[in-house]
Amino acid sequence: MKTPIDIVNEMMQKDTYSQWLGIEIIKVEAGSCELAMTVREEMLNGHQITHGGISYAIADSALAFAANSRGQKCVSIETAIAHIAPIHLNDQLTVKCQEINCGKTIGRYESLVYNQHHKLVARFNGTVFRHPENW
Repeated sequence: MKTPIDIVNEMMQKDTYSQWLGIEIIKVEAGSCELAMTVREEMLNGHQITHGGISYAIADSALAFAANSRGQKCVSIETAIAHIAPIHLNDQLTVKCQEINCGKTIGRYESLVYNQHHKLVARFNGTVFRHPENW
C-alpha cells in the first residue's frame, strides 16, 4: 500500500500546473497537507496584487493532495474561497489543508492560506467525491 507522501509525489509528478505555480510540498499526512509557494510577477492582476486564481489554485492543490492521501482517488465536486487580504509580489504563501469529514464517498476539507507574516489571506472549503478506485 502506498503511503500518503508516495501518493502526493506521484500526483505532483503529473501535475504541471502545480509545478508551474512553484509549489513545494512541506508536509503530508493521511487527510492533511501543507504546501508553500512564492508569488511571481506573472501572477499579478491589473491592480498589481495577486490574481485570486493563484490563492485558489494553491488551496485547491492542497485539497487534492490531502483528500487523495488516504489512498482512494478523489476529485473535487464543489469548492469555494473567501479572499480575506491582498497578496503581493514576492509574498511567500503557505497553505494548510485539513480534513473535516471523510465518508465512504464524500469528503470535506478546509484549506487556510497564510502569507509570510502568518496572516490569513484566504479561506477555502472543498467537497470531494471519493472514487472506489485506489492509488
